[in-house]
Amino acid sequence: MNKLLATSALAVSLSFASLAAAQDYTPDPNAKPGGNIVITYKDDVATLDPAIGYDWQNWSMIKSIFDGLMDYVPGTTELRPGLAESYEISPDGKTYTFHLRKGVKFHNGREMTAEDVKYSLDRVTTPATQSPGAGFFGSIAGYDAMADGSATSLSGVTVLDPATVKIELSRPDATFLHVMALNFSSVVPKEEVEKWGADFGKHPVGTGAFKLSDWTIGQKLLLTKNADYWRAGLPYLDSVTFEVGQEPIVALLRLQKGEVDIPGDGIPPAKFTEVMNNPDEKKQVVVGGQLQTGYITLNVEMKPFDNVEVRRAINMAINKDRIVQMINGRATPATQPLPPSMPGYTKDYTGYAFDPAKAKAMLAEAGYPDGFQTQLYVMNTDPNPRIAQAIQQDLAAIGVKAEIKALAQANVIEAGGTPKTAPMIWSGGMAWIADFPDPSNFYGPILGCAGAVEGGWNWSWYCNKDLDAEAAKADSIVDPAKQDERLALWSDVYMKIMQDAPWVPVFNENRYTMKSARMGGSDDLYVDPVSIPVNYDYVYVTE
Repeated sequence: MNKLLATSALAVSLSFASLAAAQDYTPDPNAKPGGNIVITYKDDVATLDPAIGYDWQNWSMIKSIFDGLMDYVPGTTELRPGLAESYEISPDGKTYTFHLRKGVKFHNGREMTAEDVKYSLDRVTTPATQSPGAGFFGSIAGYDAMADGSATSLSGVTVLDPATVKIELSRPDATFLHVMALNFSSVVPKEEVEKWGADFGKHPVGTGAFKLSDWTIGQKLLLTKNADYWRAGLPYLDSVTFEVGQEPIVALLRLQKGEVDIPGDGIPPAKFTEVMNNPDEKKQVVVGGQLQTGYITLNVEMKPFDNVEVRRAINMAINKDRIVQMINGRATPATQPLPPSMPGYTKDYTGYAFDPAKAKAMLAEAGYPDGFQTQLYVMNTDPNPRIAQAIQQDLAAIGVKAEIKALAQANVIEAGGTPKTAPMIWSGGMAWIADFPDPSNFYGPILGCAGAVEGGWNWSWYCNKDLDAEAAKADSIVDPAKQDERLALWSDVYMKIMQDAPWVPVFNENRYTMKSARMGGSDDLYVDPVSIPVNYDYVYVTE
């Protein structure tokens, strides 16, 4: 999973009633405590420091070792309180007061306090930490001074007493509670960070369900149960062993022999069809959506893509079903920028139908009866060049001759962020995956005016100031009782984007997790949208 840093955060505000219900989540009554599971990965883990770690491999490990003020209902995108037992939001939406749970202890035995919350937020935003997630905290008052080095502490974060912390924002931000649920917001103990310095990521200490007991570099990591965990009865497992240096095909063979419980790198593409055609093995595969969209950008600053009718014709020329088949059906055709599991997705919108004849007629009406020549940039790793060839063939059917430019990822990214360079880009291998579940992240960095700058991620160079204003209005709605109004605004934004057609949304990839027969717990835990790839705190073994 490629996680692309999004400095514009995304969230859906939830009612206090919803959060109260989420807090009362009832774990699986069939869960059995005890046991160890084995997870394999090809590559070693870089770090378990929550301020630094930012890839799909260590994301769930960090979530199980640390906690933040906010959390999610397991297997869902629904917010619930974490280390904050409760909170209040001021009427202007700019001040959040969090009341901490009492008696929560770090793995070193010390009780967590509001001072730890402030220290952790200061640490993740100071340039010295070099956190890739620092930009998510941009709405906190004093962030700019931290970012430019003129301050050493966030002025907007105040400790009121050992169990209460106040966070003041410089602007209303409906995404803020989700920021507080990101790994980057995890609470860490100052004394342990200072003790280990740059090696804290190898000696992590948090308040989470598991603690790191052993890390043999290049071989394995062992997480063991935190007996003092503040969520009663959790975790179920005594330990989780991560074996690294395992080739995915070898891991699959070991799973088939009962030696591995989850191949962390997923089902090897070469074995996918074989596994799914085996009834017994298919039963061990859990399928779920993820917050991802693969798309083609159409550079609106380059002819002929400055013509909206041309862009709409290109949308109708692409056979999305065929492209999905090329990746073994591991995705669903996309109709819009947002993936189906994202709040704000417009369910009754069917998108542009695949209709080459109509697309060709539209090109003629737009002044291109004989088509035109263009270039399609693509990342040069499989299956992306093959997908680009399929797109090329679809375009040829309506008279558009597209030269494929297959380049290294860095070169494609550079071309996309350089004005009037890349007419079309297939985003595969670089497709947008949300850091947390809210529609705003799919707008600001990749479709909004702020991203349409040199070095930006808005490779269509689409800038609609009216939509920017509507997006800003949506994210200024912080009243939890008005979440439906906010999501309706976001839906409207994306429907207007589809009218302007700066993208061809192609597919939304699904997640496939294969697990051993002894693994228990809801399927949702194995394709958890925010604990990727698995929510280790709630799964268990049946034998």
